[in-house]
Amino acid sequence: MPTAPTYPGVYIEELPSTVRTISAVTTSVTAFVGHTRRGPVNRPITITSFADFERQFGGLAADSPVSYAVRQFFLSGGSVAVIVRAVAAQGGTAATVTLRSTEAGTEADALRITARDPGSWGTGLRVTVDQDTSAPDATFNLAITDTAGAVRESFTGLSTREGDPHFAETTVNESSAAVSVRVLGEGRPDPSGTVSKPFPEELPDLAKEIEVRIGDVARTFTLYEEDDDGDAPATLVDLALLLERKLRSLPDAPGRRAFAGTRVVPFGRRLQVVAGSPDPADVVRFVGQAANDLGLEASVNAPVFALGGGEDGGAPGFTDLIGSEARKSGIQALRDVADVNLLVLPELASYASPDEMVTVLSAAEALCEEKRMFLIADAPATWTSVNAARAGLATFDSVRNDHAALYFPHLELTDPLTGRLRAFPPSGTVAGIYARTDAERGVWKAPAGIETRLSGVRALTVPMTDPENGLLNPLGLNSLRNFPVVGPVIWGARTLDGADALASQWKYVPVRRLALMLEESLYRGLKWVVFEPNDEQLWSQIRLNVGAFLHTLFQQGAFQGTSARDAYFVKCDRTTTTQDDINRGIVNVLVGFAPVKPAEFVIVKIEQIAGQFES
Repeated sequence: MPTAPTYPGVYIEELPSTVRTISAVTTSVTAFVGHTRRGPVNRPITITSFADFERQFGGLAADSPVSYAVRQFFLSGGSVAVIVRAVAAQGGTAATVTLRSTEAGTEADALRITARDPGSWGTGLRVTVDQDTSAPDATFNLAITDTAGAVRESFTGLSTREGDPHFAETTVNESSAAVSVRVLGEGRPDPSGTVSKPFPEELPDLAKEIEVRIGDVARTFTLYEEDDDGDAPATLVDLALLLERKLRSLPDAPGRRAFAGTRVVPFGRRLQVVAGSPDPADVVRFVGQAANDLGLEASVNAPVFALGGGEDGGAPGFTDLIGSEARKSGIQALRDVADVNLLVLPELASYASPDEMVTVLSAAEALCEEKRMFLIADAPATWTSVNAARAGLATFDSVRNDHAALYFPHLELTDPLTGRLRAFPPSGTVAGIYARTDAERGVWKAPAGIETRLSGVRALTVPMTDPENGLLNPLGLNSLRNFPVVGPVIWGARTLDGADALASQWKYVPVRRLALMLEESLYRGLKWVVFEPNDEQLWSQIRLNVGAFLHTLFQQGAFQGTSARDAYFVKCDRTTTTQDDINRGIVNVLVGFAPVKPAEFVIVKIEQIAGQFES
């Protein structure tokens, strides 16, 4: 800040730099919109691996093209994706379970636990309750597991009294990714498994033969045998360890761990016995007079409480994919996401109605233009030959747009769920190739050629020859080809506006995507200009900063030309901003660049030399 000199001497002031670095934005963050097995509905979730997708969206599902596309995206070189789960208008129901309480001497509802997201996935959730806390008479613990092994959450010291620091409704709902909780009464939910009566300070005689049943399997054992077990248990913890060891040593039913995984937990003066099986039917029951004498059966519940009633509902239709801008649903949910560069809609390929497919593509392209994104579209699954593709391209005439590219044919991959070959839309794999090419060469490099090997692809649904490829390329349809030794690759880099007859300046994918990157980078990098004095000093700063940004790209090979003068220019002066513009608060910046266009056709000319060379 300016210094007011008040005494003779030397003063030092730090001046702000006039150089404001403009950074290139991301180019390959890919959004996938469609049906998934589970996950938040119409809420964009950023993931960085397929493991993230499995945790949050349930992994592969046979009826979810998005799940396979995401898997191929990461296998092919993608690094960041945004997932939007779309559901049908009647989007199914969430699984739920109500836990009961008998604390007050009468049975009443205590907690209602509901899966966070709708769908049948919630029926795989299991809830375990115990009272092994520092205040066993007032609080309880809650554990959430999943039969598929994807969810592991636990909450300790919960209370059903509103206003308590560990009020269950507040604690669980703020942190659980799997369930939400509603407290229905002040009574605590009964523990899962079998809970004993309170044991006296001095343990009773334990040398008793006890019959235990887990599900439909009954076993008999002696709780304490002096010759085999040594000194008699002196504390409740000793008794818990002894009982757990005895139960785990009993022979189990074939293929089960009901006995082998049994847990015995002491809390207060009670014991909780929980079967090792996640099957709610495997209830532990102690039978006979001996068990009654020891009080081993005060209350009996299932080892886990299972959520039920979850339904998936129908697959999202074309209106569900388009969504609502007001409700931020479908593809419109991406409006609030700052960094999304590519859009993939794998479900469109299976649409039977071309009109519905074109309707979604039209809405997607409009969003891409507004958000400076690029759409990777799949050819319909009904295009099973080159002739079918040529005839079907007429359907896309109304959506020919330079913000989209169309790829044909589909890929044959091994389905991990069945081990069999199956056809899949190529968009997820192509998006991964885009990301890999951007990282290795830059967004100005065409994502096509022998470097773009398609990972995991066994074959293509429609093999093509060079002449057949030559029928599709001039129409703006990008082909996937299979070459000897090289394998399957992308063999086209045209936008949907890239048909020869249209003569578009945005004919090629890398040119269009480079321009989108420049536009977004300058849009973000020049925000500091707003409200600055609109004069020559500002214009020179703009030229300096934009020129430095473009020169860096030129050195990386983004532009044509052997010198910066031939590759790009930046104009911001009296010729671009008139006095009338200044009066209206406008500053005009003119940026030009010479993009590197792909060499689609390599022509080798061979000339015969007449005569002979002298030796």
